[in-house]
Amino acid sequence: MKQFLVIGLGNFGYFLATHLYSKGHDVMAIDKKPELVENIKTKVTQAIVADATDATVIESLGVNEMDVAVVSIGSVLSNSILTVLNLQEVGLGHIVAKAINEPHKRVLEKLGVKDICFPEKDNAISIAERLHNPNLIDYLPFIEGYGVIELAVPKSFIGKSISQVKLPSRYDVQIVAIKEFEKVHFLPKADFIFKDNGIMVLLGPERGLKKLKTI
Repeated sequence: MKQFLVIGLGNFGYFLATHLYSKGHDVMAIDKKPELVENIKTKVTQAIVADATDATVIESLGVNEMDVAVVSIGSVLSNSILTVLNLQEVGLGHIVAKAINEPHKRVLEKLGVKDICFPEKDNAISIAERLHNPNLIDYLPFIEGYGVIELAVPKSFIGKSISQVKLPSRYDVQIVAIKEFEKVHFLPKADFIFKDNGIMVLLGPERGLKKLKTI
């Protein structure tokens, strides 16, 4: 069990905090809007009305012992930056910050934040990819230039083994897992035979994944 601090209880912060709590973690949720705190107070360990841009508030809460702090303030860039600075001042080591645009991301990087997320952008890209390719089950940005996708097994693969389709050499893509109904084959071996009910979980560079999605 870990201790999480979630600052900013908009949609992203709310669902993040409540899901972490449902997994058995201690979650302190903070927002300066009383109505948002009221809405989450029974769904996390502790919910507090507080302004995280105020350094004295952060100090008084004793959050330096938290394992991870998530700054999900996105509407006002300066508030996000001040909050990150306040958390760094009290010595909180692991900070995850939500970015609303590229300039915001660059500022966070300058502050030394290594774990930055774009929830709206990532979700939009995932939906766009699924609309673009009906065979694509899901898409997740991984690191710059790479992605993780779920793709229905192409008809041309059915009955063939992994070694026969040569995904690494043809597309520079690796198979992480193959789902078949309720069974999941993690890191399947080269002699695994593709079936028509399978879904591949693939990892690789965007250019390779893009080529593979056109099959």
